[in-house]
Amino acid sequence: MKILKPLALAFLLPFATEMASAYVPTHLHSEAKVVLMNDSLKWDAKLPFDKDVIKGKLANGFQYYIRKNSEPEKRVTMFLAMKVGSILENEKELGLAHFMEHMNFNGLKHFPKNELIDYLQKAGVRFGSDLNAYTSFDETVYQLPIPSDDPELLKNGLQVMRDWAQDAMLETDEINKERGVIMEEMRGGRGAMQRMRDQYFKVMLNGSRYADRLPIGTEEVVTKFDPEVIRNFHAQWYRPDLQSLIIVGDIDPQQMEAEVKRLFSDMKVPKDLKPRTEYKVDLLNKNQFIKVTDPEMTYTVGQIMIKHPEEKVSTVKDYRRDLLKDVFNQMINARFSELGQSANPPFIQAGVDISGFIGGIDNLGAFFISKPGQFEDGFKAVVRELDRFQKFGFTETEFKRAISSIAKSNETSYTERDKRKSESYVNAYLNHFLKDGPALSNEDRYEITKQLLPTLTLKEVENVGKEFYQDINRDVIILAPDAEKDKLPEEAAVNAWFTEIDKEDLKAYEDKVSDLPMLSKTPVKGSIKSEKSIDKIETKELILSNGVKVLLKPTKFKNDQIMISAYSPGGTSLYSDADYMSASFAGNLVNSSGIGQLNTVELQKSLTGKEVNISPYITERSEGLRGSTDKESLKTAFEMIYGYFTEPRIEDDIFQSVISKQKDMQANRENDPNFVYSDAIQRTLYGNSIRRVPYSIADLDKVSKERALEIYKDRFADASDFTFVIVGSFTEDEIKPYLEEYLAALPNKGRKEQAKDLNLYEKNKGVEKIVRKGKEAKAAVRMVIYGDYIYNDQENMNASALETILTNKLIERLREDESGVYGTGARLSYSKSPKPRYTFMIGFGTSVDKYQSLINSAIDEVKKIKQNGPSQTDLDKFKIEEKRQLELNLRENGFWTSEIMGSVQNETDPTKVTKYLEDLDKVTIESVKAAANKYLKEENFYKFILLPDAAPAK
Repeated sequence: MKILKPLALAFLLPFATEMASAYVPTHLHSEAKVVLMNDSLKWDAKLPFDKDVIKGKLANGFQYYIRKNSEPEKRVTMFLAMKVGSILENEKELGLAHFMEHMNFNGLKHFPKNELIDYLQKAGVRFGSDLNAYTSFDETVYQLPIPSDDPELLKNGLQVMRDWAQDAMLETDEINKERGVIMEEMRGGRGAMQRMRDQYFKVMLNGSRYADRLPIGTEEVVTKFDPEVIRNFHAQWYRPDLQSLIIVGDIDPQQMEAEVKRLFSDMKVPKDLKPRTEYKVDLLNKNQFIKVTDPEMTYTVGQIMIKHPEEKVSTVKDYRRDLLKDVFNQMINARFSELGQSANPPFIQAGVDISGFIGGIDNLGAFFISKPGQFEDGFKAVVRELDRFQKFGFTETEFKRAISSIAKSNETSYTERDKRKSESYVNAYLNHFLKDGPALSNEDRYEITKQLLPTLTLKEVENVGKEFYQDINRDVIILAPDAEKDKLPEEAAVNAWFTEIDKEDLKAYEDKVSDLPMLSKTPVKGSIKSEKSIDKIETKELILSNGVKVLLKPTKFKNDQIMISAYSPGGTSLYSDADYMSASFAGNLVNSSGIGQLNTVELQKSLTGKEVNISPYITERSEGLRGSTDKESLKTAFEMIYGYFTEPRIEDDIFQSVISKQKDMQANRENDPNFVYSDAIQRTLYGNSIRRVPYSIADLDKVSKERALEIYKDRFADASDFTFVIVGSFTEDEIKPYLEEYLAALPNKGRKEQAKDLNLYEKNKGVEKIVRKGKEAKAAVRMVIYGDYIYNDQENMNASALETILTNKLIERLREDESGVYGTGARLSYSKSPKPRYTFMIGFGTSVDKYQSLINSAIDEVKKIKQNGPSQTDLDKFKIEEKRQLELNLRENGFWTSEIMGSVQNETDPTKVTKYLEDLDKVTIESVKAAANKYLKEENFYKFILLPDAAPAK
């Protein structure tokens, strides 16, 4: 039911994100990057299968992969994969593979009706984020991560997988109810991208069967098919010889294997067995061209796809070739990144990727987002860089950096092997079952990559790129707004551009690097003035000689990950509206530029092969830094921190590039119904405040590079009110020298600042606002309440309970009972500063004729919880979900960084997490009911409704 992104260029293949639960499978480079051979590498040797996996096949053809992994503890992840997707459908079944996926959540042999979701929620499993599934052209995959410390739950989890495999009930009334849900899923995907996809898809897929088998199906079939048709589809294709169970987690593998054999051995293969045909996208040995426009498209995209037969990865030689492709991708995209940072970039964004596509096809895909009215410039720039590579190749320094980057990634992965999450293993085993791809152990992956990288040569990388950059089997696809139609080229013009660039007197790329150190001067070392232990959360508070506060929490959740976050109150709130645009861009402009003596390109190149990232930010009420590093790059991280305080820069080229791209992206935004809708909401709530409504091109002209740098320097001129939170795999002895040398050396002015209350608050009394924009017959609804809030730990817990319980009730009512939406939910967010406020929102998309009745249903659910409070069952679901999620969160560096920094920003007790379960136990039916009555006053609802241009209000 989830939508997954396909390919590295996902946003350029808009069909992918709109085809409802479907995705184009990626070429899994992660599994083609690493492996082990003990003595010498033999190119024709088959890649070894992961030795830590129990792999088996039952007599009926059912396969399984079982692996013990203890991260996270007391959890197991189960995936049921089947080689059944929309490609197998006949004309009367279009969309039924996806429909069948839905039906497996609407009645199973051991979990009738909606009992499956109900049962798992009672066990703390979240529908959507935990319990989920997807349907693709070639496969359907179900996922279930559950606790493994409850034998009964573990047993029933396996029973769910068994029922999913072959025991869906497929009752007629449930089928008919689900039609509406899938229609809303289909409706939600309709828009400019879908309309253009319908035109270019046959070209992209060479007129193959794939072009006519989008997993979402057709409205005609989804709304009218006879239930017997899906029962026949299920009986024919949901069979053991096309299925595999993948189990990774904190379990006993032998015991689990015995259970799999017990549960799945009795599955039957149909007597009238249909062969599972492997469909392909045939190469046409010609070039193709298509341009498509739409009135709601907001930017112009050019894409060049050069198709080649798929290269599978099964031997060491194949694996090595995949590494060569990775090196090529890194080097060519580094050039495009550098070009995009020039003062007047020829495109908004661009990139190139050699990767897998679909139906037995690989491709070299080049894309760019054009500046308005400058398609030719962008197209030629992309082709020019590819031709420059083709004529001159890469430099040795570019090659060494790419090798260094891959080597570092390999080392990092191996270092963290015993901390690797169970779900991260699943994709390899899925790919092995579905595509016969490699499934390597951590040791094999590391050793083979380590041994292969030194054998790669620059010439080989160049040859791979040249093999893929050909002038046959090439598609040129142009997607654009209607307003750009007259400016777009015909095929003859595009072909002429290729010829023109081929004849240009191109110059070889010059790899500019700097030998200068990042910092122009050595910091003057400070000292640690005081230390205090916060024993409850195993954290140490240090005050440095310049007033900087540091909170240290060493952990063992990762072997080599250190997260760093810094905060100071102030932000853009301290500057006038006249300075607002410069202030709001200041952090981004500095972050996009270099540091100290290195410009942005030099800095990026110097950081290659290092696991470090530090970024400054300025928000409305604060400024600070955030990032992470490993131990090896710890000094570099602190140098960057010191540099962002003392030697920031905004380069002319970066300033011009950032602002020009921002302007370019605004050219057609009024075409987009979602932008018009969002803009109308903000203006209804905040008038024309420059701090709340989308900025215009005229507003961008107010951004001053000089003023932005002044404001940035002002925000970081005084470190004495900064608090740093450092969490991860370090010891105090390891980190303290850096604190003294760099953080204690930061400037200190002794200022006492607080963010300013801008008094930009929504009125408590709501209004209804209908926005009309769009061609598609669909509606979007946001119902929002704003108001003052009582901020404390217990109130926050009650608010979270109210949010979760109402979300579940809305899904039950609007989706399951009324079949009116695909997705819906409630969100209750709150903040403490500048004064305690809350926002409660209900959102959903639906058909034009249903939105008013669904608004009424949503309000009715609000009234019910106000009148009666939640049921004990619903409250218990919330509590077990919170407990189970806390178990996972407490073992994450990111959680602790956020938790400790949150206590700093809100001036609350940093140890409050230790009494989280106590606060949770205090949540009652009455406390949730009280929160509902306090915050959910129906008369205060803002109702924002997006309708198509010509739709009447209901």
